[in-house]
Amino acid sequence: MYELKTKETENSVIEFIEQIDHPGKREDAYKLLDIFTETTGDPAKMWGPGIIGFGSYHYKYASGHEGDAPLVSFSPRKAKISLYFAPGDDQREALLKDFGKHTSGKGCVYINKVADIDVEILKELIRQSVKFLRETYPVGE
Repeated sequence: MYELKTKETENSVIEFIEQIDHPGKREDAYKLLDIFTETTGDPAKMWGPGIIGFGSYHYKYASGHEGDAPLVSFSPRKAKISLYFAPGDDQREALLKDFGKHTSGKGCVYINKVADIDVEILKELIRQSVKFLRETYPVGE
């Protein structure tokens, strides 16, 4: 049976951030920690060795595959900072047009630093992702 690699852990978010070598990336991780915490209202938790997640939901696909994942998360990786949101839709794409310097994939948006983006749009992307996932995967279903 498939085993999820990224699970919630008891590891310290602050200890993880403090281990980031690059001072600018560490500072941005703290900024994102504040933005995500304030916007979601959820405490930060480590998911796997390198993802800081907020809230969680349980998903179950038609294939039978199921698991738990954070509603939104970020990871201050060496090359870029990864921001994880629910997969895109038209509203998300419209927001990303004015987001600032980034690249994006299916569920990820990659930035170099927080100064490159519009923080108000980031907050809206977080709110939109949380709303979408809570509607798609209601608790107790």
